[in-house]
Amino acid sequence: MSNSRFIACSAVVLCAGLMFASPSAAQVPLGIRTASGLTVTPAYEGWYRNADGTFSLSFGYYNRNFEEIVDIPVGPGNSIAPADFDGAQPTRFHPRRHWGVFTVVVPADFGDEAVVWTIDYRGEKYAIPGTLHIDWQIDALEGEAGAGNTPPVLAFSEGGAEGAGPSGIWGEPIEAMVGAPVAVAVWARDDGRGVFTRNEEGPQVALRWFKHQGPGDVTFTEASGQVPIAGGMMMTTATFAEPGEYVLRVRANDTSVAGAGHAQCCWTNAFLRVTVTN
Repeated sequence: MSNSRFIACSAVVLCAGLMFASPSAAQVPLGIRTASGLTVTPAYEGWYRNADGTFSLSFGYYNRNFEEIVDIPVGPGNSIAPADFDGAQPTRFHPRRHWGVFTVVVPADFGDEAVVWTIDYRGEKYAIPGTLHIDWQIDALEGEAGAGNTPPVLAFSEGGAEGAGPSGIWGEPIEAMVGAPVAVAVWARDDGRGVFTRNEEGPQVALRWFKHQGPGDVTFTEASGQVPIAGGMMMTTATFAEPGEYVLRVRANDTSVAGAGHAQCCWTNAFLRVTVTN
């Protein structure tokens, strides 16, 4: 029988809530760097209000491994309840802590209900509830702690629809073939406040591509890059190892800190669906 844990996570650290578990071989003492073989924990970052009155619940994760990339398909081992919200979560988990990877949008009358993300992997089951409790409200769009530092803005076409914050924006679906590189591009800009990423051309927006969902590996010719804060385009190619339905995610940061999760203000996601055939 697997161990079962019901946990709550702050935007800064993973906090243990009510736990029902016996000591597990999957866990190791603090301070020991373990390359692989450990578990993955979902994390709730907090919620913010959208312009239309709905709310976005922001989630991330903690992959305890220092090197191993973990894949957990949507299903019994990786699910969200109520089922109406299932399917937005990642199926690929990169090492260590990743903040604000996706959001679940709930209606304006959501009230005291909860959205629960559960990961059951390697004999450990973790469930994290996302609620609209006032203690979990975050400044994902309105600026860092009153400093006015808003997140970067992303678009999938020059002059096209834009998105900001963890919910970000979804591009138009594209098609690809197994083993054949397909070009993907994103346009980014930023308000320039709180920017720590720079090169010889001045302040930059840092961009990184991820496989968010999909059955096989995805290889990017350039997984990361930078564009000027005034606006610019990053293009890369993605090559898919297997056929199926994929979601790519590109993250924009206005800071040199990879996750900037401590602030919950400084990054934007953009998502792209890709249908890959033979």
